Amino acid sequence: MRPSDLELLHVPGAPAALPDGTRAVVSVVRPDLTTDEYVGHLWSVDLEGEEAPRPLTRGHRDTSPEVSPDGRWVAFLRAEPEGKPQVHVVEATGGEPIRLTDAPLGASEPRFSPDGTRIAYVARVPEEGRYAADGKPGSEDPRHITELKYRSDGVGFFRDRPQHVFVVEVPADSERPTALPDAVQLTVGDVGVSGVRWLPSGDGLVGVSARHASRESDLRSDVVRIDAAEQGDPVPVTDADAGSTLGVDAVLPSADGATLWILASDLGPTGRDFVATQAGLYRLALDRAGAVPERLTDPEQDQVTGVLAELDGDPLVVVERRGAAHLVRVGPDGAATTLVGGTHVVSGAAVAAGRIVVTASTPTTPGEVFLVDPTTGTVVALTDVGAELRGTGRTRVPVELVATSPDGYEVHGWVVTPDEGRFGAGPHPTILMIHGGPFAQYTHGLFDEVQVLAEAGYAVVLGNPRGSSGYGRAHGLAIQRGFGTVDTDDVLALLGAALEDPALDGERVGVMGGSYGGYLTAWLTTRTDRFVAAIVERGFLDPISFVGSSDIGWFFGLEYLGDTGDEAGAAALAAQSPMAHVGRVRTPTLVIHSEQDWRCPVEQGQRWFVELKRRGVHAELLLFPGEGHELTRSGNPKHRAVRFEHVLRWWSTHLPVEG
Repeated sequence: MRPSDLELLHVPGAPAALPDGTRAVVSVVRPDLTTDEYVGHLWSVDLEGEEAPRPLTRGHRDTSPEVSPDGRWVAFLRAEPEGKPQVHVVEATGGEPIRLTDAPLGASEPRFSPDGTRIAYVARVPEEGRYAADGKPGSEDPRHITELKYRSDGVGFFRDRPQHVFVVEVPADSERPTALPDAVQLTVGDVGVSGVRWLPSGDGLVGVSARHASRESDLRSDVVRIDAAEQGDPVPVTDADAGSTLGVDAVLPSADGATLWILASDLGPTGRDFVATQAGLYRLALDRAGAVPERLTDPEQDQVTGVLAELDGDPLVVVERRGAAHLVRVGPDGAATTLVGGTHVVSGAAVAAGRIVVTASTPTTPGEVFLVDPTTGTVVALTDVGAELRGTGRTRVPVELVATSPDGYEVHGWVVTPDEGRFGAGPHPTILMIHGGPFAQYTHGLFDEVQVLAEAGYAVVLGNPRGSSGYGRAHGLAIQRGFGTVDTDDVLALLGAALEDPALDGERVGVMGGSYGGYLTAWLTTRTDRFVAAIVERGFLDPISFVGSSDIGWFFGLEYLGDTGDEAGAAALAAQSPMAHVGRVRTPTLVIHSEQDWRCPVEQGQRWFVELKRRGVHAELLLFPGEGHELTRSGNPKHRAVRFEHVLRWWSTHLPVEG
């Protein structure tokens, strides 16, 4: 890939299927460098394989399709240029969409009621006098903050704009209404709700909310029930006030209304035991008084990232496995059957008339729509949205790599080499790339960061050291109170194994990473001078100042690295802190940070740059205005392209490609 090839990253969202199983509707979105926005439409995909996918809508950015129970309507979100997403409906056969909402900060999560006459959605409700489109922040009243939780990356301040549930009527016929229908707000107050789903009875919804008394000092959240007929407080279904230790991420009612499928993490007695805690699938029987959630997936091995659909009464979930994300069917006894495995990275699924349709990325595409036969296990691609990018000839397929750390631990990763036809057989300058998290994983899916470097002539080594997800809880826990220990050993072991290939140049090696990857990149430069240069991006660099400045600072560093409560604790924290050892760094370093990053605040990067600069180390600072922590994944398209250009400029200066 070249930086300009960002426009060719066509990514499908989660699919929605028509009830008869004949078609699916999916959004396909891409970065647009001209408008500097993300643009895309809804597509109708034939599940019977008789015709090619066709566009269903042609808006600026149409996403999040939801099909009505009778198959007539498709609800979706449409955002006009520089506008907020609003709920629309369009007939499943096509036509002119009808707008249903005018939420001042935008709407999300449209869900049809079981009878198809109403749509529930969530929207943030701004405090009077704030967040007006033409308002001036400088003229607003000050924010009086009394709790630890008040700001979130990608959202900003949220206590003055809680997210609430609304319901709006669906047009009774296809005639265009002369005015927007009245939206009924079902929840109020300063506690938000997300992830709403209708109960099959239609008299209520379930969602997720941190409504318990100690919500300001822990990470728990509950499944709550919301009355669909009148405004009121959500009623807890799981109950942290009564002792539930769950942090609920999502909930899906069963088709018969007897069960709730819950995606949650057990956060322990403190409600903050999040380090490498495997999110799992829970079953809660609604037809049995006093029932409590029962975990069905393995708490030591299975990191479940989504509960997507139900097939004949069994939930379909996504489980991380060694750089993949598999679609797994979970039986009543917890027995797991993999429906989509291999190198697929599943992101969405829908079921209709016994057919399963999924969206997933692979090593050769950023995402496609697949039809899955649950009986034979056959997985057939129904789209080829990655064809244009693949057709450039500027993508490379990673080769899996297994290395052994000094203590004998097996480490899994990949190596990508540039096109031999243009760059020769090597040895190629090599870049070690480290992911964030740390409880996250690099995957088999096509990754623009790697592809841009390979297209420029670099070999790239990447993998999932201890601390990562997808390899079991023990793998993720290995670095608690031990940042910069076995994780350092693991990434260097991967690099060493890759450099055994003569196509890679062991004398010309750079290192880069973002977030926790920025931490480990900086940490490596405090421990060795073997890297000719480094890129430290949105780094977690000083755990002490992080506590007071990050949106997760009040718990993240304290649980992962420890506290400075006594002399021993302070020494242990310093032993894991890059900033405490910055004086050892001699490696030329490019620091990249976003000015609106609330996850790893910009002061982390600024201070790293200043400390290097004043010690005579060659350093540069690249700041992106208006961007948050997710710049490389969802930032403004032009900023993403410019960032790539600076990254390539930096490496061409310090790690030039020969020939």
